[in-house]
Amino acid sequence: MKIIKFKNKTKYKYKRKVIVKNLILKISIGLHDFEKKKKQRVRFNIDISTNSNVKPNNNDLSSIVNYEDTINKIAYVTEKKHHELLEDLAENIFDIIFKSKIVNKVNIKLEKLDIIKNTESVGIEVAKSKDEQ
Repeated sequence: MKIIKFKNKTKYKYKRKVIVKNLILKISIGLHDFEKKKKQRVRFNIDISTNSNVKPNNNDLSSIVNYEDTINKIAYVTEKKHHELLEDLAENIFDIIFKSKIVNKVNIKLEKLDIIKNTESVGIEVAKSKDEQ
């Protein structure tokens, strides 16, 4: 008797993303003297793509990116020091988020909300990803 194995035709591909949308913090940022004296509002939009092969597990929180923890760490780093450039701040945020081993890619959009008249905002958008191995 010959055993026939059927291949499971239904294979799913997942993309998992953690989103922080429109977080607004008053932070010390900027090159100009007046920016160093007064905190300004900055809007943070962050997309964190995770390893889709890691299944979320209630008993192992390292299997997920905790958005509350991420927000708290961003708030801490922005409170701790003055950043002269949004680009520098973005790099510090990348360092925080990529400490999680399941993170593959991060998109960050940072916007100063009150710095230039007649604009809703000005800012940067940066993406960074781990090398595929």
